[in-house]
Amino acid sequence: MSKFKSYFLILLVNFITGCSSIPQNTSNSCSIFNERYLWYKHAKNTEKKWGTPIYIQLAIIKMESDFDWLAKPPRQKLFKIIPFKRPSSSFGYSQAVKGTWEQYKKETGNKLATRTRFKDSVDFIGWYTDKTESLLKISKKDAFRQYLAYHEGWGGYKNYKNNQKVIGLAKKVEKQSNKYKSQLEDCQKRLNKNKFIIF
Repeated sequence: MSKFKSYFLILLVNFITGCSSIPQNTSNSCSIFNERYLWYKHAKNTEKKWGTPIYIQLAIIKMESDFDWLAKPPRQKLFKIIPFKRPSSSFGYSQAVKGTWEQYKKETGNKLATRTRFKDSVDFIGWYTDKTESLLKISKKDAFRQYLAYHEGWGGYKNYKNNQKVIGLAKKVEKQSNKYKSQLEDCQKRLNKNKFIIF
């Protein structure tokens, strides 16, 4: 293999790793966007398009995948030791299941969308929360109830009071979204000034 090909492969690997690696501090919105400025542009575009606040987008992703682009539900185990199938088809940043992801692509016309791309994942969250507002009359700024509908589905939302575990998760999302919101108040003006930065 030539030196040129070797250098090219090294650069390619570094580029892919840099784009897909998990931010160092996923609990801080300013830290996330300092590392991934392009993510800020995508989240901001989603907010403009669907009306879903950036801090709620981030809080949902934080709970669902902790910003791991390849996240999947852990496999179930037979007899507590033998790896078995996964409990759902959830995958990627948003942990969208296959059926709902296909519905999103069909309704938005975003046929090339992939669950491992942050841009598509936040757009999916915007689409989903927008439908939740239309179907269930839940404000897009209501992190608690939006997450309940996100986790349980539009049909299962009405039964959430019977699931204390999910209520606990929704409370965590609400708390995290408030933190992200407060953090963004300190850095959003600066982030908006970097409008000519592409990467």
